[in-house]
Amino acid sequence: METTPHERQRSEAITVITVDDQAVFRRVACDVIAATPGFETIGEAESGEEALRLVAEVAPALVLLDLRMPGMDGVETAHQIAKTRPEAVIVLITIEGPEALPPGVASCGAVAVARKQDFGPRLLRRLWEAYGPVPHSRAPAVE
Repeated sequence: METTPHERQRSEAITVITVDDQAVFRRVACDVIAATPGFETIGEAESGEEALRLVAEVAPALVLLDLRMPGMDGVETAHQIAKTRPEAVIVLITIEGPEALPPGVASCGAVAVARKQDFGPRLLRRLWEAYGPVPHSRAPAVE
């Protein structure tokens, strides 16, 4: 059975999940992903614990992960995802500048830290082109 161009585009899309305790940012991220050709949202989570279950279930190529969340924060969540799914590209998302990043960011398994206020299709594409897929052994860049 032959696939249509639309089906091929979906199957070749870079699959993304967004993890953020704020529903507003999750909606914005989904809109940005939908507006960026070649990317597809396959899930959302509002906590680190929920993210771990979702990553195991849907195996995303890219995880957009809020740095500051109640309970399991982005640093610990990234560390756990990197251990269980090392091929996933993890980008920490925050409103803070580089000077306010907590300890552990450099070794948590994320490839980059991006500011929420800068997040858009151009940044999403640039992050993927620069870091995906890559080994998780290097410290994350601050975008």
